[in-house]
Amino acid sequence: MGYQLLTTVILVLHFAFVAYVVLGGFIAWRWPRTFWLHAGAASWGLIVVAASLTCPLTTAEAWSRRQAGESGHTGGFIDRYIEGVLYPERLTPLVQALVAVAVLGSWTVLLMRRRAASRARADQRR
Repeated sequence: MGYQLLTTVILVLHFAFVAYVVLGGFIAWRWPRTFWLHAGAASWGLIVVAASLTCPLTTAEAWSRRQAGESGHTGGFIDRYIEGVLYPERLTPLVQALVAVAVLGSWTVLLMRRRAASRARADQRR
């Protein structure tokens, strides 16, 4: 029971991390200081996907499942829980492109807001 709970916690953390990679730039609109945290998370997500690395959370989930007496699994987190569940696997390149647009778009808006705020502060000093 304990390892099954641990597996669930790991899965929730993994979903939260993936959601943060996709949406964290929008969170930075409200809390700009979180930008660097999101930049790190997005970079890690890009590296894991582009280099086909195994995420440590995937390794932890597999270990926890084995400890709970379950069989191991093949593939990564996205392969098992997102592709084919949230969207058809054939749309993966499109979804990856949309995620990139969302991340880069949110960063662009954040940069534009920072520049506008900077200009407004400069204008107030005059």
